Amino acid sequence: MKIKAAIFDMDGLLLDTERVCMRVFKQACQTVELPFYEDVYLTIIGRNAAGIEKIFRDAYGDDLDRLHPEWRKNYDAIVRHQAIPLKEGVVELLTWLRANGIATAVATSTHRDLAETKLKLAGIDQYFDGLTCGDEVTHGKPDPEIYQLAAQRLGVEPSDCIAFEDSNNGVISAVAAQMTTYQIPDLVEPSEEVKALGHHIELSLLAVLNKLR
Repeated sequence: MKIKAAIFDMDGLLLDTERVCMRVFKQACQTVELPFYEDVYLTIIGRNAAGIEKIFRDAYGDDLDRLHPEWRKNYDAIVRHQAIPLKEGVVELLTWLRANGIATAVATSTHRDLAETKLKLAGIDQYFDGLTCGDEVTHGKPDPEIYQLAAQRLGVEPSDCIAFEDSNNGVISAVAAQMTTYQIPDLVEPSEEVKALGHHIELSLLAVLNKLR
């Protein structure tokens, strides 16, 4: 396959954000004296704001109205002002893609204003030719819309793209968009259902780079 573009998820894939986010959510639960449902929390990974809202509303009901502001306040205090550490192999892979004339983009469930801030603080915003965000699509991951839009904005067919994801929701999205998909698991291991999709699973982006070279 001739790769024309590479499209990346952001949180948990480029940036080691998911552990920060879960820790802050757990602390918010303690502050407002609500239980922390880890099994429920792990299902939100990869989803956009609307998807997260639905899952948490089902779990916490009206209590979400006091939990969510506490979580958001503490999370924003970190990610809007501090650089989140990069995952292994990020700069090496992005540098290689650029050297080989392959376009790059981010397809993240995060809202655009926060996504731009995170990428800039991490020092990798200059590596990307495009950015497509969760507030710019009607249907979030696991729907393929965000990956289809990211490819469209780059002017390439989805089938000519390689996608990088950490979450099961993201993998389902990218595979449904007909992209060659690599999963680098973060907090959640691939489910049996997701493994059956037949995509590539690697330990790090550095491992992917070694295979692409």
